[in-house]
Amino acid sequence: MYAVIKTGGKQYRVKPGDVLVVEKLAGEPGAAVAFDHVLMVGEGDAVTVGAPLVEGATVSATLIETRRGEKVKIFKKIRRQGYRRTRGHRQTESVVRVTAVAGAGQTETWDGTVDLTPKSVLNLRARNLARPAAAELPEGVDVETVAEPQGKGKAARVRAEVVEHADAVAPEAAPADAEAAPKKKSAKKAAAEAAPKAATKTQARDATPKMSKAQVKSPAIRKSAPRGKG
Repeated sequence: MYAVIKTGGKQYRVKPGDVLVVEKLAGEPGAAVAFDHVLMVGEGDAVTVGAPLVEGATVSATLIETRRGEKVKIFKKIRRQGYRRTRGHRQTESVVRVTAVAGAGQTETWDGTVDLTPKSVLNLRARNLARPAAAELPEGVDVETVAEPQGKGKAARVRAEVVEHADAVAPEAAPADAEAAPKKKSAKKAAAEAAPKAATKTQARDATPKMSKAQVKSPAIRKSAPRGKG
């Protein structure tokens, strides 16, 4: 069984169990919504058309959430005038689940359970960032939600950080035989320890005598004696 309803200046063909995105409706998530503007009701080959509405026909639904839709960009341009304008708009919309259709002496209902999880949470779950329920977390593990600012005029980025709490474990004691036995050194390490160590750059710089400021500005110039004739 299906029906054609009118809401928000638009027409929708619905049946029990459908999820419908319509213009903004008043109410909180989980509230019952009734659509009285039913234009047509159909069941198989039998169709009842209203004039303009079907008398006594109603469509019942449950409000899931009210959110803002996808952004629509508006771009304006006038050529050779240096005029360009870009704007964005997000329309407010409501999401409902159709639970029953009644009209023309017939009624059909949907026996499922309405899930009130909003789309934002579903997106976080898809990215593995949603905070799981306390029952789903293992013992000693906690999840913290961290908001990172992104700058002026930008929304903060939300990410989940897993914090695990565990008790400290004492290190295992080494066996007595292992402590008593001396460790063998390789031939390369023994040769490196025996060889004299070369002076580092810092030691060589410290060993070099330092010159005074006068010597740096006017260093002594040694002139050779003039050669004699013959």
